[in-house]
Amino acid sequence: MADPKGFLNHEREIAKTRPVEERVKDWNEVYQPGSLLPIISKQASRCMDCGIPFCHNGCPLGNLIPEWNDYAYREDWTEASERLHATNNFPEFTGRLCPAPCEAACVLGINQPPVTIKNVEVSIIDKAWDNGDVTPQPPERLSGKTVAVIGSGPAGLAAAQQLTRAGHTVAVYERADRIGGLLRYGIPEFKMEKRHINRRIEQMRAEGTKFRTEVEIGRDLDAKKLRKRYDAVVIAAGATTSRDLPVPGRELNGIHFAMEYLPLANKVQEGDLTVAPISAEGKHVVVIGGGDTGADCVGTAHRQGAASVTQLEIMGKPGDERNANQPWPTFPMLYKVTSAHEEGGERIYSVSTTHFEGDEDGNVQWLHLTEVEFKDGRPEPKPGTERKIPAQLVTLAMGFTGTDRENGLVEQFGLELDERGNIARDKEFATNVPGVYVAGDAGRGQSLIVWAIAEGRSAAKGVDRFLTGASALPAPIKPTDRALTV
Repeated sequence: MADPKGFLNHEREIAKTRPVEERVKDWNEVYQPGSLLPIISKQASRCMDCGIPFCHNGCPLGNLIPEWNDYAYREDWTEASERLHATNNFPEFTGRLCPAPCEAACVLGINQPPVTIKNVEVSIIDKAWDNGDVTPQPPERLSGKTVAVIGSGPAGLAAAQQLTRAGHTVAVYERADRIGGLLRYGIPEFKMEKRHINRRIEQMRAEGTKFRTEVEIGRDLDAKKLRKRYDAVVIAAGATTSRDLPVPGRELNGIHFAMEYLPLANKVQEGDLTVAPISAEGKHVVVIGGGDTGADCVGTAHRQGAASVTQLEIMGKPGDERNANQPWPTFPMLYKVTSAHEEGGERIYSVSTTHFEGDEDGNVQWLHLTEVEFKDGRPEPKPGTERKIPAQLVTLAMGFTGTDRENGLVEQFGLELDERGNIARDKEFATNVPGVYVAGDAGRGQSLIVWAIAEGRSAAKGVDRFLTGASALPAPIKPTDRALTV
């Protein structure tokens, strides 16, 4: 373990963010560069010598958190990086984007602020890159087997890297013009700069993984032909069907899904566009949906110069403390202030949109809402609470309902779906089509990045076993503890 008295001697400290007035003027990551390393050894020392490290159970990847905390405390960055990569292909992604269920399960968190596991993780991997400890790991020999991976988000990339290192020839197909999936075109630059993706892609290329961009399976290439071309296929196409809001006025100009709005801002940062075609500049912006995607829209609107930003949530405001039905070590629903919320705007809870109102040109101008209260689990309008707020740009960030059914992929493969509309799979992540596997949101439904990577690694083991009869690849998700629903 680290310092036996670390949790007694040191208070919890987290990464410092840049001043709001500075960071809203650019798209760089919000954290102060170099602010973590001076404090990270002390923070890692707060990790206790737990009889049972519940953080392992809280993390779908089964990260060896106490081990790399100990190495970080001793500032042995090389060994810390090795322990980190033993369970996680892309800790620089999870260290920036994961909501850290491991911290919610930290034993110290029973009666004190938990260990800053997420900050320790990102410090280790950033130091590893700086020290040159992250290098390509090509296979010693090739198996002669070929695998196609559909989708280049975290699940697809994790599966591809594992299968490449197992000796198979892997090609990743991505319908966008760049690799990364939602990491590339869903996550704003201020949450994760895309250089982190780029250097992982270069590592994977050096290991032997092939990448095919601007190829959509089902439209540009028939899925049946793809299946004949490869010995196995992994579908990691995500759950990209956005949940809509069918209320009067939805057809007005200026109302967009979050995933219509956010990618354009990323395209500007990539240099593809000078100005985003959908911009919040000078507009009253309303974001419908209180989750992380909604927060991404809030932060993006701030940087584009919105006149005002309002975020709506149909659920009530979460509390600051765990409630009785979310006991430790479960992941609680708590009131969270993200970096985007620190930058301004208003958050309104327990409200539902009734309709939109536009001008004579068909552009949205007002959003009408009402307060709601839940009865028998359903939201009911509260009479007399109707009002309207200005809305010249509205983004719908209410989650996703399943994988894309319009591109033909599901039908061409002949895949079965589960009761939630996700691609059905068994305990080995195999679909009903022999040799076709599914990982991540396409099979699980909308979930966390850490689950995507875990499923990608586990699906890779299933594919490797299918191709060779056995597999030495690790599988963080075991058949006995894997839930197919979130």
